Amino acid sequence: MSNNQFRKGELYSFITGKASVAIARRLQKNFKEAGVEATVEQWSILYHLWKEDGRSQQQLCDATFRDKPSVTRLVDNLEKNKLVKRVGDKKDRRINLIYLTPDGRRMEEEAMRVANQTLNEALAGVSEKNIDLAKVVLQKVYDNLQGML
Repeated sequence: MSNNQFRKGELYSFITGKASVAIARRLQKNFKEAGVEATVEQWSILYHLWKEDGRSQQQLCDATFRDKPSVTRLVDNLEKNKLVKRVGDKKDRRINLIYLTPDGRRMEEEAMRVANQTLNEALAGVSEKNIDLAKVVLQKVYDNLQGML
């Protein structure tokens, strides 16, 4: 017997991004209103650099679940906006390490404030218990499929 207690399309569309798309749209709107000059996609790269500066492009691909051409395009645009810089790895010249510029570092506080505000808007009225349950369920879905990719 199936665990699927939703109509098939309903569950699939929800798990594959309905909530994610709504949050991303709201975050982009909130960034614009706050004067944060980055797209949601660029923010996802910056976020991981704020956690650990000097990551390789491959590490950013892995952290953001994006392919290499997408990350290359995002880093190109962040570099044009003077938020990051590429530095060749001294041990392996084939690898570029991505570092925040001073402008990229300065953006962190406001961008994270807006991101937290957006997450609070998205989770308004959702109990901590339900948030914890959602995390467990979505992690299980991810774990079930991770080995199949």
